[in-house]
Amino acid sequence: MDLLIGHEGMLGRAWKQVLERKETPFVAVSRPDFDLTSSASLERITDGTYRRVINCAAWTDVDGAEDEEERATEVNGHAVGRLARRCASAGSVLVHYSTDYVFDGQASEPYAVDAEYDPINAYGRSKAVGEAAVREAGEQHLILRTSWLYAPWGNNFVLTMRRLGAQRDALNVVDDQRGRPTSAQHLADASYRLLEAGARGTLHVTDGGECTWYDLAKAVVETVNPRCDVQPCSSDAFPRPAKRPAYSVMDLGPTEALIGTMPDWRANVAAVLAQA
Repeated sequence: MDLLIGHEGMLGRAWKQVLERKETPFVAVSRPDFDLTSSASLERITDGTYRRVINCAAWTDVDGAEDEEERATEVNGHAVGRLARRCASAGSVLVHYSTDYVFDGQASEPYAVDAEYDPINAYGRSKAVGEAAVREAGEQHLILRTSWLYAPWGNNFVLTMRRLGAQRDALNVVDDQRGRPTSAQHLADASYRLLEAGARGTLHVTDGGECTWYDLAKAVVETVNPRCDVQPCSSDAFPRPAKRPAYSVMDLGPTEALIGTMPDWRANVAAVLAQA
């Protein structure tokens, strides 16, 4: 029996699809009935019943974390640590998700799984605390770093560009941040396959290929309104409370050695748009 935490979120919904398709017995919990920061909630789910605990719950408001770093760190860091320790005591494998934002964005080649932390915003710092806490709790865990998450549901960049592209004649999109988009459906499926392959430790899972936000937006808009003129601009044109890394491409080599080549982001985006 598996436990899925946060099944109503963007990634949690994708995980629910995978578990149902694989006919894997599971229990799903989410807010308000389950609170990752609540000791009472944790006691309910760490009694040894679950073989694997998949944690899709997180503080995801990157800009909001700048003003509420303590709260973000409680959810993404300290609460995750308590969950990890309870899973270790119960003999459950913990699957936990982290982010490219634990890196500084100054690299010129993909970040290795063991690259040094240097987060440049509060959200990245909160996720780095969570990663460290999971590792300290024991060896039976799988930390999966991902980036630029999107899905056929929820609030995400791909669906926003699809809506705006259909409504407007022109869009300006940031072209000085480079990374790897990630379909939540691909991420959940790849995560399941990694577990089945016995993967442990830290790995990266994203779509294949790399692009800027402008490249991604242009690919999306072309499918809904080719007449919309998508133009590149710098990050300075859209100031945000949280600083974003300029380069956050992560190395997929160890992951692909276990489960094969990651599908290109263009194919995954097309598949998501076909469902939206």
